[in-house]
Amino acid sequence: MITRRKFISGTAAATNLTMNNNTAISHYPSMQIGLLLDELNAAGLAENTVVVLWGDHDWNLGEHGLWCKHCNFNTSLNAPLMFRVPGLTNGKTNSSITEFIDIYPTLCELAGLPLPSHLEGQSLVKRLKKPEKQEKDFAVSKFNNGITLIEDKMFYTEWIDKNDSVISRMLYDHASDQDENINISEEPRNADLVGALGVRLREKRGISFLGTDSQ
Repeated sequence: MITRRKFISGTAAATNLTMNNNTAISHYPSMQIGLLLDELNAAGLAENTVVVLWGDHDWNLGEHGLWCKHCNFNTSLNAPLMFRVPGLTNGKTNSSITEFIDIYPTLCELAGLPLPSHLEGQSLVKRLKKPEKQEKDFAVSKFNNGITLIEDKMFYTEWIDKNDSVISRMLYDHASDQDENINISEEPRNADLVGALGVRLREKRGISFLGTDSQ
């Protein structure tokens, strides 16, 4: 389904052209995926080949007044991730939280390879076997000096200075505000929640996440 966004700036014609071009860019690789899978079948490789599709997030096309690629809002944190594993997957979906760093350990387990000690992701094989189960309950994302923790319906972001001190923050509850229009991080009633999310963000963001030797 194609969602039309209300344009914020520029002429209506230029805005519509930008949106149409963006839709075309998204549709083209979808067509190529089908051709690739057809070739795997034709070559007799479909039943012993694991296929992983993961992609980039979309552009911001006026959301939050932004016309850009990257930001700390959820508009830049959603991207496709699909696995086709012979004898295991059958088109089921799962809406639980996943990170791209989970792909590496997943492929290792599917291939029967030992997991390297440096991995921070978690294998998704259990979830592929039982999509209704949720083995992981968080994800962390970073853009510039902003770090976002996603836990269930809560999307919490901190902007950090060079001393790892918080200079600004935002919190959105997707249970009531999926479009992230109301920042509730400074509401007094959420003080304990913000404090707890800040602690968990530092626990889960990984080794040297902000340092010069960050991974």
